[in-house]
Amino acid sequence: MPGYTPMMEQYFALKNQYPDCLLFFRLGDFYEMFFDDALTASQALDITLTGRDCGQAERAPMCGVPFHAADGYIAKLVEKGYHVAICEQTEDPKQAKGLVKREVIRVVTPGTVTDAHMLDEKKHNYIVCLHKGETHIGCAAADVTTGLFTAAAIPEESENRLADELTRLMPAEMLISEGFPYRAVAESIAGIKAAPVPAWTFHQNNAFKCLTQHFKTHHLEGFGLSQNAPEIPAAGALMQYLYETQKSALPQITSLKIASQNTRMTIDGPSRRNLELTQSASGQKGKKLSLFGILDFTKTAMGARALRGWVEQPLLSPEEINKRLDSVEEWFKKPLLRAELRELLQSVHDLERLIAKLAGASANARDLSALRASVKHLPHIGTLLSDAERDLNAEIYRTFDDLSDIYAKIDGVITDEPPVSIREGGMIRRGCDAELDRLLDVKENGGKWLSELEAREREQTGIKNLKIRHNKVFGYYIEITNSQLQNAPERYVRRQTLANCERFITEELKDLEDTILGADEKQTELEYRLFDTLRREIVEEIARIQFMAYELAALDALQSLANAAERGGYVKPAVSGGGSVVIK
Repeated sequence: MPGYTPMMEQYFALKNQYPDCLLFFRLGDFYEMFFDDALTASQALDITLTGRDCGQAERAPMCGVPFHAADGYIAKLVEKGYHVAICEQTEDPKQAKGLVKREVIRVVTPGTVTDAHMLDEKKHNYIVCLHKGETHIGCAAADVTTGLFTAAAIPEESENRLADELTRLMPAEMLISEGFPYRAVAESIAGIKAAPVPAWTFHQNNAFKCLTQHFKTHHLEGFGLSQNAPEIPAAGALMQYLYETQKSALPQITSLKIASQNTRMTIDGPSRRNLELTQSASGQKGKKLSLFGILDFTKTAMGARALRGWVEQPLLSPEEINKRLDSVEEWFKKPLLRAELRELLQSVHDLERLIAKLAGASANARDLSALRASVKHLPHIGTLLSDAERDLNAEIYRTFDDLSDIYAKIDGVITDEPPVSIREGGMIRRGCDAELDRLLDVKENGGKWLSELEAREREQTGIKNLKIRHNKVFGYYIEITNSQLQNAPERYVRRQTLANCERFITEELKDLEDTILGADEKQTELEYRLFDTLRREIVEEIARIQFMAYELAALDALQSLANAAERGGYVKPAVSGGGSVVIK
């Protein structure tokens, strides 16, 4: 752009790719915003608006937020409905020749936010995509924080079914095909504005290709879908949108679940509210003011989400209902075992969101440590299930994976209490890499080596007041007062002359300086590489971890119902396929 500085030209090139987003442009330790973005963000975040020279007569409006505190500011913007494109420096400024390369690495939207502080741990954070086909309305939903991905085909004449589905999902973000005829209804129910996405993403062949490429399959029959299934356009368009915003392969999305009308009860919006399934009809807040609140004695976030799903979509099959009731009864009759299970589950973190965070490369060493702390308890939990007899409990035991190899892999690399930052070192154990051990030795013993060198030089030269000092300009040097200059050996190379002393360098001191000053930076870089290698290895096991998260969630929900039954004095019902209801 004529007249603008090279950096501002780079900014405009990136901004033009994301015109509907606020661009967080990384400059050193800050994310900066310019022009209209700066005006918008300064008002929305109540931060100071300044200016920056941009090559024009007038300075560019500018505001910024510190890199280390950006999550909080992004959360505020997303809560207010803005989309934020995060632009990072993709090369080391020290290595850059000219302008540092920058790229947008992720777009944060209400339906793709991953910041735990913005999320209700007991609810899914859905992004929904709607599409009208020839005979059906396709409805796809995803929660990128857990990897849940579902799709449903709603007969077009059943407009109320769409309303029921949206009432249940209550999405944080909604996408629609252009010209979607039920847009007003959908927006009214969800309480948010829908965003049209390009028509080509809904084309049956494009959507099918997007899904099969993601799941690495030739067809979708394993998920119960033919190539012409009405669910595919919405699911494919949603997957395409997630690719474009998350800038990752989305490895946490490992399956596509097709909603069935035959196994779960459909509950309309008014009934859902009047039955107070998950919230009080009066609008009052409080854990115990809903059916879910009364039954919720879960110990994990994923267990709470599973139980919430059971309440929102009750089973229809008497056989499946009785399987669940029998499994609840088994825990009801084992109060001591249940208490032990509850104590162990208390130490299990949210595995679904942890592994999704690791998959998105936004995790730090503490997230790996939290995963380690969680899987540490799996062998003990498996032991508690060893005598299980009822269907669901016995099935969980038969397929139980204690993930002990994953625990060992993390524990062998990550320190007991790693720091938050992955760019400062201190997160990798001694003993797992020989080069890292050498660099740590250098850091620990550098001061000792300098003292020993100073003592040797004093002895060899006879200069008792010889000192080894350091500053940022000259690095390490030997300092000798003017009265002792005649004793300086020829191997000393003069670095600086001051009024009352001379400063020198030697070959040995120079080598030692390179070793000591380079050790810190090399350690940080090496630790990051070791961490990233471990993170990638763990993500390769994502299917196993997700499966165990699902099993632990079900187990937690079952024990929660048993606990609720004990506390409430509830009786196990006899459920049959008949139409009569007999209550004693």
